Amino acid sequence: MKLVRTRGSGGKQTRQMLSELELRGARNTARTMPVVQRIVADVRKGGDQALRRYAAKLDGLTPQQPLEISRAEMEQAWEGTPKPLQAAMETAAANIRRFAGQQMPKDWSTATNGLTTGQRVRALGAVGCYVPSGRYPLPSTLLMTVIPAQVAGVQRIVAVSAKPAKETLAAAALLGVGEFYRIGGAQAIAALAFGTETIRRVDKIVGPGNWYVTAAKKMVAFDCAIDMLAGPTEIVVTSESGDPVGIAADLVAQAEHDPEALAILITTNGSLARVVVKEVTQRVKTNSIAKQAIERNGLAVVAGSVEEAREITNRLAPNI
Repeated sequence: MKLVRTRGSGGKQTRQMLSELELRGARNTARTMPVVQRIVADVRKGGDQALRRYAAKLDGLTPQQPLEISRAEMEQAWEGTPKPLQAAMETAAANIRRFAGQQMPKDWSTATNGLTTGQRVRALGAVGCYVPSGRYPLPSTLLMTVIPAQVAGVQRIVAVSAKPAKETLAAAALLGVGEFYRIGGAQAIAALAFGTETIRRVDKIVGPGNWYVTAAKKMVAFDCAIDMLAGPTEIVVTSESGDPVGIAADLVAQAEHDPEALAILITTNGSLARVVVKEVTQRVKTNSIAKQAIERNGLAVVAGSVEEAREITNRLAPNI
């Protein structure tokens, strides 16, 4: 993890580095777009055949495996989940459902001088929930994408994940997910956006993913609504006197999601920055993914003032 300063020796280089990080989204999606365009076009034209070809090549799907995951497989995963984890999922689901209910926009109308205006809230017909897989189980992503759709009243909710972990399948069983397909990457986004022989298209795609998934969502956004262009996990901690061990733990916890994850500390406290760098370096020794991310996109930035630290944080605008 690099320790850099915005003032004094190396300040100009640091400011240039931060300016480049501001453009990271556009640059990374542009870098992956040629490949994504080919995949999306192939799936849009070739349907299931193209989808299975990419799933086999990129995710190891075998000819014997059906695209759709059966309800029995989901239920079996739930039954095989330890009771404490079941209880944790149930608690998380209840909390997410309560929060989503509070977020729901309301119908309203008002009459002025004989003219009635207002809004009517109607659920989408179908939503596709993208759940990343491959490195760590992410049942939380399934819970946080499926439950808001359920609360909104969406009738058809489709989950996709290339190699769903048992925990993710268990979460799907808990929520009663009706359609779950073992596909991922840009090919999954194309299938959700345009449909194939097996998968009917959806009205909106939600959920995080790597730069290929993000580029695919950007590409299909005019044909199918999306939530946002998130990209890999990002975290920026801005602190003057925080607990260095806690800060380091937060940075590493996000860095371990993806080798391209962004993990940055911004502070005016040089001593805090040095301790955090030391702690992060120690923690990633046994975590290869986090180590790659920290080496690539890990920074401890010592700003010249609190105002500058806040400005840098706002400019970087981390997506998480």
